[in-house]
Amino acid sequence: MIKNPILPGFNPDPSICRVGSDYFIATSTFEWYPGVQIHHSTDLKNWRLVKRPLERASQLDMRGNPDSGGIWAPCLSHADGLFWLVYTDVKRLDGNFKDTHNYIVTASSIEGPWSDPVYVNSSGFDPSLFHDDDGRKWFINMVWNHISHGVGGQPRHPSFAGILCQEYDAKAQKLVGPVENIFLGSPHGLVEAPHLFKRGGWYYLTTAEGGTGYDHAVTMARSRSLHGPYELHPDIHLITSKDASQAALQRAGHGQIVETPDGEVFHTHLTSRPLAGLRRSPLGRETAIQKCVWGEDGWLRLAQGGQVPEVEVPAPTGITLSSPEPSPPRRNFDEATLPIEFQWLRTPYPERIFSLTERPGHLRLFGRESIGSFFEQALVARRQEHFSFRAETSVEFQPTTFQQAAGLVLYYNRHKFHFLAVTHIPKWGRVLMVMSCLGDWPDGRLTFSLAEPVPLPGEAPVRLAADVDHARLVFSYDVGDGWKTLTPELDASIVSDEAGRGEHGSFTGAFVGMMAFDTSGSGLPADFDYFEYLPG
Repeated sequence: MIKNPILPGFNPDPSICRVGSDYFIATSTFEWYPGVQIHHSTDLKNWRLVKRPLERASQLDMRGNPDSGGIWAPCLSHADGLFWLVYTDVKRLDGNFKDTHNYIVTASSIEGPWSDPVYVNSSGFDPSLFHDDDGRKWFINMVWNHISHGVGGQPRHPSFAGILCQEYDAKAQKLVGPVENIFLGSPHGLVEAPHLFKRGGWYYLTTAEGGTGYDHAVTMARSRSLHGPYELHPDIHLITSKDASQAALQRAGHGQIVETPDGEVFHTHLTSRPLAGLRRSPLGRETAIQKCVWGEDGWLRLAQGGQVPEVEVPAPTGITLSSPEPSPPRRNFDEATLPIEFQWLRTPYPERIFSLTERPGHLRLFGRESIGSFFEQALVARRQEHFSFRAETSVEFQPTTFQQAAGLVLYYNRHKFHFLAVTHIPKWGRVLMVMSCLGDWPDGRLTFSLAEPVPLPGEAPVRLAADVDHARLVFSYDVGDGWKTLTPELDASIVSDEAGRGEHGSFTGAFVGMMAFDTSGSGLPADFDYFEYLPG
């Protein structure tokens, strides 16, 4: 059996592609760099992160992009001996407008090298490239209408004004011919995330509707002509949890069809698993997959019946299941490259924020702008993938002003984080303090939970730890005489999609990692000896 989610932690908007017996899923990375995560599997059950293809300045520069901007909804396909990756770089998402620029990159193998991007259009987001069996290619995306009452964080119909389709000339690397609005969506509204699939002379169009909150759904339609008109599925939605508040997998929507070599059908979708008793999902929107079957009427339905996704679904028949490859729990930073599970924020110039060679065996962070900066923030972190875990690190850092801080952070965005920081206070010298932003959108007001900062002796390294158990966070530290717990306990559920601005304006997930800032501008370095992530 396959157990969902197949990609735990922040891995939304899954686009799936099969090449021979190999499956690949591309997911959104938003403001996290490098852009787009691609996982590989041979059995649809066990997946391994193999590439983030948008990895240099000529491909992607997100400095200045807002929280939850950046890379939205990639579409991965394979045709003509190439992998094709289509994606949006969102530069603005607040207010009535969205500035959404769509691009294509290609590579002969998943590992790359990936090409520089070809600009396509900016009419909307969630682009997809369909390779028809006559050799023609069609670019489809939702179209954004700013003349409406919908704004960023509070989506409304008709801001989501339908699905546009236009031919793409791969040789000329541009769109050609007329632009057509081929599908306005169902009465559920907020149509986005189009993917086309052809079978038996029918063009099947799957889209997402209802917004990416608790009304999310996969909607299906079909037509004999790519250009429409499209008739809706008799059930309208193929996958949704909107009417199943007790389902384990909530917010189900936005995915794509894939067929196995033996003709079995599966459909990916994003999902979230809110904390019990809370509508808060610290792990963000994750990737799940459902087994489907074609009915005698030519429509696709879930194999188990109904529309609600299941946690466990049958694996493909006739396939030997591979063994999972978990990341090592402890990273000692002995290599010259960053371990693959880690990312940073926005900048294509990581040498400005960290080094693995200046002090071998350590990750050196250069203190840059403040925590939450949209430009140059020295934060290196990995996804939270479990409801309970312990993260631990050791930092050497000698601040001389309160404007310098370095330590361990549980981070979502500038409005949702807890930061256990070594810093300097004139009254005490080098100290530990906790800085949090408790979902205070839009102001980003800080809260300081400790009654007083904790003085730190000498210049010795400080070990820092975060123990998270669902909604509970406990920080602790060790200066060589044993671990000491800091009080009070903190609310880890703040670091979630739904806290603060809410699920329609927060699209990533919780990260845990290492952070340094130096708002004096002197770039004071902090050296981290190791990082450990242990599931609870």
